[in-house]
Amino acid sequence: MNFTLSGFHRRMFLPLRPVVCFGILAVTMQVVSAAGQNQTQPDTSRRVNALQAPSLYQSLSAYFPIGAAVRPRDVEGEHGEILKRHFNSIVAENDMKWARIHPAEDAFDFRRADELVAFARANHLLLRGHNLVWHQQVPGWVFLDRDGNEMQPTSANKQLLLARLEKHIRAVVGRYRDDVYAWDVVNEVIDTASPNGFRRSPWYLIAGTDYIDTAFRTAREVAPKAKLFVNDYDSTDPVKREYLLNLIRDLKRRNVPVDGIGHQMHTNVDCPAVADFIETVNLFSALGVENQVTELDMSIYHNATDSYATPHPEALARQAARYRDFFQAFRGLKGKLTAVTFWGIADDHTWLKRYPIERDDEPLLFDESLNTKPAFWAIVGADPGNHPTP
Repeated sequence: MNFTLSGFHRRMFLPLRPVVCFGILAVTMQVVSAAGQNQTQPDTSRRVNALQAPSLYQSLSAYFPIGAAVRPRDVEGEHGEILKRHFNSIVAENDMKWARIHPAEDAFDFRRADELVAFARANHLLLRGHNLVWHQQVPGWVFLDRDGNEMQPTSANKQLLLARLEKHIRAVVGRYRDDVYAWDVVNEVIDTASPNGFRRSPWYLIAGTDYIDTAFRTAREVAPKAKLFVNDYDSTDPVKREYLLNLIRDLKRRNVPVDGIGHQMHTNVDCPAVADFIETVNLFSALGVENQVTELDMSIYHNATDSYATPHPEALARQAARYRDFFQAFRGLKGKLTAVTFWGIADDHTWLKRYPIERDDEPLLFDESLNTKPAFWAIVGADPGNHPTP
């Protein structure tokens, strides 16, 4: 069987995450109303500097840690101070991915990841590891055979690929075994367009599902105390959710050490429905695994084509209401939902400014000037004037 991996290599650094929404605004609002949640639109006028606002993580400390995806530059200056004030967990946005940390077969570059680990240690922050296996941001050499040609699905190439995977995990997980409390071991392995639900990535085409087993078993051996997660987007989609549930069931049945499911939760102001997320968490919890929200953000747009020239008050109000409703649900899932991580700190750096098109999106809790947005107050539920700076 012949196939080409060149397409995967060309897309190595592109954040291709389709966001599939199955609800519409009217349905979402009906569900929220039925749940008895307050439909009053949050105040859009509350804007204070993030360093003058009450601590986000402290306001949620009874429920779960609050994290942010970061780069080394984010741990310095005002961004670093915001991290320390509002978050008690971090995850590397890109700097623990294979392309950054293991660019050549016999060469590792831990410098950027080490900076983030040092910041987490110095400030007593939890640290998530993201990620060990993905179909993107993988250097081309990983899928070359011993002669330097693109791998074909042979037994020898499967053994070589799994050996490379094991070496990578032993090096990375071993280096940070005392620092990382949870790893996204496999990332985005499900594709509902595939006949059996498994993404036809080079990993799968060469090694079948054995790469998943190898990744989890090796990570557990190297870091027995770390929590090991399957991480994916659109986990509330009933079709994708069933594939993910079946994957977890199968791993547990065969004693493959999986501890949790990561729900990326790249959302927008319309979907998914809050009720669908609650149902999803309960279904995975029934399998005996943890749930974490791992990459939370919320586009202010309804679709992939709209674009606002200036900040849109109505869109920010809708966003605030949605964040309020989701965090009310998150609190209600205490014990089942064990962490919530935002995919960024503030709107001055977000992947949604360039995906799915280039536009001014504002998906996080702090604006480009590092001030609080309505969404922040919708979650914290506090008047900024009543909370003096510690």
